Formats: sequence, C-alpha cells, structure tokens
Amino acid sequence: MTHALELKSLTKTFGKTEIIRGIDLAIDAGDRIAIIGPNGAGKSTLFNLISGRLAPTTGEVLLHGQRIDGKQPYEINRLGLSRSFQITNIFPKLSVFENLRCGVLWSLGAGYTFLRFLSKMHDANERTEELVRQVGLEKKRNVLAVNLTYAEQRALEIGVTIAGGASVILLDEPTAGMSKTETSHFIALIKQVTIGKTLLTVEHDMGVVFGLADKIAVVVYGEIIAFDTPAAVRANARVQEAYLGSSVADAQGGH
Repeated sequence: MTHALELKSLTKTFGKTEIIRGIDLAIDAGDRIAIIGPNGAGKSTLFNLISGRLAPTTGEVLLHGQRIDGKQPYEINRLGLSRSFQITNIFPKLSVFENLRCGVLWSLGAGYTFLRFLSKMHDANERTEELVRQVGLEKKRNVLAVNLTYAEQRALEIGVTIAGGASVILLDEPTAGMSKTETSHFIALIKQVTIGKTLLTVEHDMGVVFGLADKIAVVVYGEIIAFDTPAAVRANARVQEAYLGSSVADAQGGH
C-alpha cells in the first residue's frame, strides 16, 4: 500500500547533537494527523525535513511513494505538498484576492512573471474567487493583507497554502495567538478546506489537537513514542509521564 506521506528511519544531527532519532511514520491519504510534544522535542525540525527546508542526515521521506528527501521546497510543492508557517507569510501590500492569485499562478508555473501566462489568467481568476469564498474572506476581497485582523491573515495564509491544489498540507501551529472564539472558527475552516486532503499539523493547543486530529503522533527527544487515536494517546501512561499529564484531561473536560 502506498501511503500519502511516509518517513523511514529519519534522522537529523547538527554537529554531534542528534535532533531526530530514527523516526518511522506512515500517514494514509485523507488522514488528519497532529504532531505534539514538549518544546525542543524536534517537531519543527521534523516539519523542515518533510518540506525540504532541511535535508535528513539519514533516512527517507516519501510522498505518495516517491522519495522527496534532498529535493528543494519548490520541487516538493510541485509534487503535491504545501506548507504554512508559524509566522504569517503573506504579501502585506497586496489585496486578499491578489495574494491568493499569486498562489494559484505559482502553482500553474507562472512564478511572478505573470504577463507570459495571460492565457491562464481566466482559469486562475476563477480558482482565486473560489478560494476567497472557501476561506470566508468575500467581504475582504479587495482589502490589503496588512489591514486584515490576525485571524483573517491566518485564514488568508491557509488559502495561499491550498491554492496550488496540494494533496498533502502541513500547518505549523495554525491557531497560535488566536482567541478561543477565533480558534474554534479556525478549526472548522481547516476541516472544511482540507476535505479530501491529507493534513499534518504541529500544534500546542490540546483543544485544537483533539478537535482536529484523527490520530496524534507524540514526539519526545526526537522520537515518536506514540502514534494513535486521540483517545488512545490520552490514555497512554508513557505519553502522560513524558509530556501531557493533566493537560489532556483538561482538553477533554476531564472525561
């Protein structure tokens, strides 16, 4: 069986320090997976290895059965994997529509030399209008990104992330800095825009994790110590001892 995303014996060392220590993980198409763990566990490094910002020391990363370790991020993106970042990464002086269209045109191979790809503009504009609706920013269509609220900027970034039609989406702490109301809305948004896609997210908010993930991978000291359903992870004594403790019960209302 070919998995949507698979990590095989993945390691990463910086000098003599081993950050990722032989991670194996297989994610099926359509799954929503949350990666959790204490600060310094290696979660961000793992994301960087998957998305091509870092090359593994040893091991393999496979996207739909094809090795992508060692490829550049833009090459990986073209193969169907897209990533958002902890820090909002949009063009502040462009409108919502223009930001989303940049993402769409880039996925069509236009880069930022738009004039050479005018024949594709009609399809790109239609796709962009659809994205504006998907992320709920119809009323802010012509507003510059810099003038959006923080939550709206994050929604816009989600739109840019999915603009190219990637089948595997990586979200790095998507709800960081949001209020409870904004977070609740954003969970619903993520679920909606990733229907039919494979989702991998790093998240600290246990409420978000349990509200979004089908399965949870717990990373501690560069190793996955558990990979299971939220209920099973919550009940895992090793996970509780290593990281979660009472925070899991709190996230579940103590039930």
